[in-house]
Amino acid sequence: MTTALPPEAAAAAERTRREVCDLHAELPRWNLVTWTSGNVSARVPGTDLFAIKPSGLSYDELTPASMVVCDLDGTPVDGEHAPSSDTAAHAYVYRAMPEVGAVVHTHSTYATAWAARGEAIPCAITAMADEFGAEIPVGPFALIGGDDIGRGIVATLRGHRSPAVLMRSHGVFTVGKDAKAAVKAAVMCEDVARTVHIARQGGPVEPLPQEHVDALYDRYQNAYGQRRQHP
Repeated sequence: MTTALPPEAAAAAERTRREVCDLHAELPRWNLVTWTSGNVSARVPGTDLFAIKPSGLSYDELTPASMVVCDLDGTPVDGEHAPSSDTAAHAYVYRAMPEVGAVVHTHSTYATAWAARGEAIPCAITAMADEFGAEIPVGPFALIGGDDIGRGIVATLRGHRSPAVLMRSHGVFTVGKDAKAAVKAAVMCEDVARTVHIARQGGPVEPLPQEHVDALYDRYQNAYGQRRQHP
């Protein structure tokens, strides 16, 4: 399935392959996946291509060269392996949401348990307001293999602050401006899913008032952390 990419596209694809390969290591590190499940993809800058994990390879087998480069229809254009079974879903997200630079999929335990119940995670703690700015919503059930999952992701997240969606009876999909942001959203999704689940064992959990959610989200997104100082 290897084709000759133009030199600039080939160089950009190689950089994206390395980044996507490196970030896959974060999924088992944070206990978000088991065996060969889960995947990370990212757009190749300056092209209509993206790089994604190959299907069925274990995480310790992954190398930059094993990442598969696909066009935005999900057709492989460069690589020696078959791409992830979720490739059509990722491709649909990229076509429908040009602002999305990366997509991550996990079956992390607590978040997937919420998905199995078909229940959104209420925005009940400040860390969740910071990162998600809202509840983490539930998307529709869809079978793996086609673009139905991608359609559900887009329908649920378009116009929503949350970069994460719980696809019913399946697992977590997150989006971000780049691969690191999408992986971070997946890590944070599992963290808040676990915390809110534990909190509910002691009784009802009340969502934060919307005005507090708005203030926390604005501060975290626009003021938190190190900001470039203008001369």
